[in-house]
Amino acid sequence: MCRQSSVRKGKELRRRTWHTAENAFWLEHVRSEGERPREARLAELEALCTHLYEGTHLSQRIEAEKALVELIDSPDCLNKCQLLLEQGTTSYAQLLAATCLLKLVSRISPLPVEQRIDISNYILNYVASQPKLASFVIQALIQVIAKITKLGWFEVQKDQFVFREIIADVKKFLQGTVEHCIIGVMILSELTQEMNLVDYSRPSTKHRRIATSFRDTSLKDILVLACSLLKEVLSKPLNLQDHCQQNLVMQILKLVLNCLSFDFTGSSADESADDHCTVQIPTTWRTIFLEPETLDLFFNLYHSLPPLLSQLALSCLVQFASTRRSLFSSPERVTYLSNLIKGIKRILENPQGLSDPGNYHEFCRFLAHLKTNYQLGELVMVKDYPEVIRLIANFTITSLQHWEFAPNSVYYLLTLWQRMVASVPFVKSTEPHLLDTYAPEIAKAFITSRLESVAIVVRDHLDDPLDDTSTVFQQLEQLCTVSRCDYEKTCTLLVQLFDQNAQNYQKLLHSVSGVTEDIPIQEGRLAWLIYLVGTVVGGRLTYTSTDEHDAMDGELSCRVFQLMSLMDTKLPQCSNEKIELAILWFLDQFRKTYIGDQLQRTSKVVGLRRNVSRVPEKAWKVVKVYARMSEVLGITDDNHILETFMTKIVTNLKYWGRCEPVISRTLQFLNDLSVGYPFRYSLMSITYILLKKLVKIDAVKFMLKHHTSEHFPFLGISDSYCLSDFRCRTIFYMALTRLLMVDLGEDEDEFVNFMLPLTVSFETVLQIFNNNFKQEDVKRMLIGLARDLRGIAFALNTKTSYTMLFDWIYPKYLPVLQRAIERWYGDPTCTTPILKLMAELMHNRSQRLNFDVSSPNGILLFREASKMICTYSNQILSLGSLSKDQIYPMKLKGISICYSALKSALCGNYVSLGVFKLYGDNHFDSVLRAFVKMLLSVSHSDLLQYRKLSQSYYPLLECLTQDHMSFLANLEPPVLLYVLTSISEGLTTLDTVVSSSCCTSLDYIVTYLFKHIAKEGKKLLQCREATQAGQRLLHFLQQNPDVMQQMMSVLMNTIVFEDCQNQWSVSRPLLGLILLNEKYFSELRASLTNGQPLAKQETLVQCFRNLMEGVEQNLSVKNRDRFTQNLSIFRRDVAEALRSDVHQPRILDMMSRPGSSDPVLSSLNQKTPRGLDGG
Repeated sequence: MCRQSSVRKGKELRRRTWHTAENAFWLEHVRSEGERPREARLAELEALCTHLYEGTHLSQRIEAEKALVELIDSPDCLNKCQLLLEQGTTSYAQLLAATCLLKLVSRISPLPVEQRIDISNYILNYVASQPKLASFVIQALIQVIAKITKLGWFEVQKDQFVFREIIADVKKFLQGTVEHCIIGVMILSELTQEMNLVDYSRPSTKHRRIATSFRDTSLKDILVLACSLLKEVLSKPLNLQDHCQQNLVMQILKLVLNCLSFDFTGSSADESADDHCTVQIPTTWRTIFLEPETLDLFFNLYHSLPPLLSQLALSCLVQFASTRRSLFSSPERVTYLSNLIKGIKRILENPQGLSDPGNYHEFCRFLAHLKTNYQLGELVMVKDYPEVIRLIANFTITSLQHWEFAPNSVYYLLTLWQRMVASVPFVKSTEPHLLDTYAPEIAKAFITSRLESVAIVVRDHLDDPLDDTSTVFQQLEQLCTVSRCDYEKTCTLLVQLFDQNAQNYQKLLHSVSGVTEDIPIQEGRLAWLIYLVGTVVGGRLTYTSTDEHDAMDGELSCRVFQLMSLMDTKLPQCSNEKIELAILWFLDQFRKTYIGDQLQRTSKVVGLRRNVSRVPEKAWKVVKVYARMSEVLGITDDNHILETFMTKIVTNLKYWGRCEPVISRTLQFLNDLSVGYPFRYSLMSITYILLKKLVKIDAVKFMLKHHTSEHFPFLGISDSYCLSDFRCRTIFYMALTRLLMVDLGEDEDEFVNFMLPLTVSFETVLQIFNNNFKQEDVKRMLIGLARDLRGIAFALNTKTSYTMLFDWIYPKYLPVLQRAIERWYGDPTCTTPILKLMAELMHNRSQRLNFDVSSPNGILLFREASKMICTYSNQILSLGSLSKDQIYPMKLKGISICYSALKSALCGNYVSLGVFKLYGDNHFDSVLRAFVKMLLSVSHSDLLQYRKLSQSYYPLLECLTQDHMSFLANLEPPVLLYVLTSISEGLTTLDTVVSSSCCTSLDYIVTYLFKHIAKEGKKLLQCREATQAGQRLLHFLQQNPDVMQQMMSVLMNTIVFEDCQNQWSVSRPLLGLILLNEKYFSELRASLTNGQPLAKQETLVQCFRNLMEGVEQNLSVKNRDRFTQNLSIFRRDVAEALRSDVHQPRILDMMSRPGSSDPVLSSLNQKTPRGLDGG
C-alpha cells in the first residue's frame, strides 16, 4: 500500500472510531475545570513538561514530579491526556500523556473493560494517523497498548477475548508504509517483552498463566511472521542508506530476539540469571528449527547488514545455539550442530565484521553458548571441527593479544576453553580433540599479552587491568583450568619468564643509573607473574595431578617465596602495592592447595623424607612440592611454611599500615588461617592441629603480646587514617582471639595480659572524658576500641572465656560507651560500632551467656543494654525529620542494630525477664517503650525497603509475640494497629525470612486469642492481668475487623495464586484465622468458586471441602499438622483446576475482599473457640 492510501486509511479509521471512543470515554471524564480555556490548561501542562523533562534545577524537577502525581490522581486526568495528545506543541507533551496513561492502566484496581478498549483503540488510531511522531513518543504509547493487552489477556465479552485482537490489528499496520510496518513490529516486540516481564506487585502465578497462554497461542505465530518479514527484506536489494529501511530491519530483529529470549518455563525471569542457561524452546516449534533455512537466514543477515544490525543477528544466533538439546533427535541434533559449526567457520573465514565491538562481543557469547549446550564428544564428531577449532584458537589468541579491547568479551572466550579442557577426561570419542595442541597456546597468549601490557599501561598512563581485581580473578580462575591441559608447557614458560623478569628487577634495584620508568614496568610484570603462579598452583586437581605436576608447583612456588623475601628485605624504602597483593593471592592459593586436608599426612612425610621408600603413596605428592623448596629455601615441612606465612603477615602489618588494600587482604589471610579447616575429624581435627602449630610460632606469640599501634601502625588513631579503615581492626582481633583461645583455658592472668593494650586505651579515654579535652581523639579512640572488642567478643564462644571479658568490661568500661552514645548520637561512625559491640555482647552464641545460677551477670548485662538502647532512642528521635539519603545511615541503621540486640536479649534465655517487674526494676519496661517509640518513627514502606531493618524488626516481633503478648495486647490502639499492619504487609514480601517471621508472629497472636476465648468459655481461674490483656486485644479486633480479614486474604492468595516458598509457615496461622472467623472464610471460598466457570466450580468446592476434612476445632499440634497436610494437597489440586486456559471473565484476587462487610470478630458474648463469628 502506498504512503498516501495508508495515511488516508488511518484517518478514515480514526474518524470512524473517534466519536465512539470520545463519547464513551474521554468526554465522560470532563469535569468543571472544562470551563477554563483550553489554551490556559494546555500552557500549564506544557510548562510541567518543560520542567519535568528539560528542567536543569533539582527543585523544579521535584515540583514537576509532584505535579505529575497530582495529575495522575486528578479526576480529569484522561481529559488532559487527550488535550496533550491532540494539541500539544512538543513531543514532551505527548510523552507526558503517554506516561500518565501507562500509570493509569497499570493500577492494581483496573479501569472498566470498555474504557480500556477505548484507550487501546484510540492509541492505535492515533499512531496510525501520525506515524512520524518522535520515536520515544511512539514507544511510550505502544507500552500503554502492551500493558492493557497483558493485564486484560483473559478478559471476555460475548465469549470473545477482547484484548487478543491486537495481533490482527497489527497485521493491518504491516500492509501500510514502511513507517506503519515499523510501528506494527514495535507493537509486537513490546507486547512480547511485556508478556515476559514479571510485575512483582502482582501475583506471580497470574503472570505465569498469562505468559504461558501467550506462549501457546500467539508467540510462535509472531516468530514465524518476523522470520517471513526478514526473508522478504533479504530477498530484495537493501537500501541501508534509507533510515526507515534500516529501522525496520532493526525492529524485526529485536522482535525475533524477544521471541527467542522469552521465559518459556518461568524459571529464569530474573535478569541476573546465569547467562549460560539453555533456551527451553517449545516442542511445537521444532519445525522452525529443523529447517536449515532458518539458521542460514540469520547467518546471511549477519554478513549482509551493517554492524548495528548484524549485532542483533548474532544475538539471535546466540539463542539458536542455546536451544535445548532435547528438542532434537540424535540425527537431527548432529545436523543442527553441523549447521552452527558451518556458520561459525564462515564468520571466522570472513572476520571483517568482528572488528565492530558489538559483533565481537556477541560472537564471543555465541561460542561460549555453543559449548554450554553441546558436549565435546559431539563437537569432535562434526566434519569441520579440526578447521573450526584452529580458527577459534587463532581468534582467541588474537583477542588475548589485544588485551585493551573488550575485556568483558574475553570472559566468554575463556569460558569456552575452560569448559572444553574440563571435558577432556570424559571424552569417549576416538576422534582427536586437538586441545592439547591449542590450549597451551591459549595460555601462552594470555600470559605474554598481560606481561606486554604493563609497559603500555605505565608509559601511556592507562588504567591498569590489575586494578580491576574482580575481572582479573575471574579470568585467572578460567585460565587455571586451561593451563592444566599441558601443564609442563605452561610451567616451563612461567619459570622462564619469572627468572628473566626477576633478574632484570634485581639489576634495576642495584643499578645506580637505572631508568625510573623501568622499575614500575618490571614490578607490574612480576605482579602478573605472581598472580599467574598462584593461579596454576591453586588449579591443582587431585584426580588429574601427577607427581611431576606437584614438582612443578614446587619449582614455581620457590620463585615466589624468594621474591617475597627479597621484597621484604627492601622495606620500607622499596615497596610495591601490586606485588604485595599478588603475593597474598599466591599465599592463599598455596594454603588452599597444600595446607588443608594435606596437613595431617604432611607431618608424617617430613619424618620420612630422607627415606623415600617409606613414604605413603597419598603423602608422596606433598614430598614432591617440598623437595625443591627444601633445597632452595630450607622449607621442609608445614611448620616452616606456616612460619613463613605468619612472618609475612607480621611484616605487612608492621610496614603497610597506611595501605588499606594490603592490610585488609593480609588480615583476611590471617583470619582464614585462624578459622582452619574443619573437614572430617572430631577431637583431633585439622583445625585444632593447625591452630596448635600456629600458636607455637614466634610471630604469633609476638602478635599476642604486642598488638599496639607502636608495632602495628594500622591500630593507630591518627587523623591520617580514615574512619572506614578501622573496620579491619575487627577482623584482626577476631583472628588474634581465636589464636589466644587455643591455650587459654581458665588462665585469667593470660587474658588480662592480652587485654592490657585495650585497658590502657580505656583508661586514657576515662582520663580525657574527666578533663574534657581532645574530644575528637577520644571519639576516634572509642571507635577503634568498639571495633576491637567486637572482634574479641565474636571469637569468645565459651562461657569461661566470655565471663573473663564481661568481668573486664563491666562495670568500669561499659559506662564509657554509654557516655559516647549520649555525646555523639548524631555521628553514625561512632554509634554504629558501639551499638554493634553491644549487640555482639548480647548474643548467646554457643550458650556462652549461660552464667552460673549464683551470678547476676545476665541481669546486669541486660540492664546495660537497656540503658544504651533507651539512650540512643531518645537521642536519635530528637534529630527530627531527615532527608531520604540521610535517614538510613543517621537513623534506621542504628535502629536495626538496637532491634538485633534486643532480639538477642529476649531470645537468649540467659535472664529471667519477669524478675524486673517483680522487684520494681523498670529497665525491661523502658526498653520495650523505646522499641515502640523507634518503631512509630519508621514508616511501613521503610520497614520493608531496607532489608537489614526488616530482618531485625520482624524476628524481634516474633520474639515479642511468643513470650510477651500481654505487652502487645496492652498497647494503645494506634500502636497495635501499626504492628498488625506491619505484619500484614510483611506477609506479601518476597523475602522468605521476613514473610516466615510474619507468619510465626501472626500464629502466636491467633493462638493467644484462641486460648483466651477458650478460657473465657470454660470460666477458668486465671491471672486477672492476662485476662484483661486478652479482653483488650479481642475488643480491638472487633473494632478493626479488616485487620484479620486482610491477613486471611493475603495468606489464601499466597496459597492459591503465588509461588509459595514457605508453605509450612503460612499454614500455621491460617488454621487459627479460619477457626476464629469461619464466616469470612466461607465468603472467600464462595468468591473464588463463583468467579470460575461452572465446570470448575464443583471441583473447587470439593477442594475446599477436602481442606477442612479431619480438622478439628482446636489448635493442637496434631490438628495443625493435619491441616498443613491438607493444605499442601489443596494447593496442588486448586492449581491443577485453574491451570487450563478456558474462558474466564476474571480470576478473583483474594487480596480484594468479598462484598460482605460483616466484622471479623462479631460477637463478644460468643464464648466458644469454634469461631468468633458464630461459625
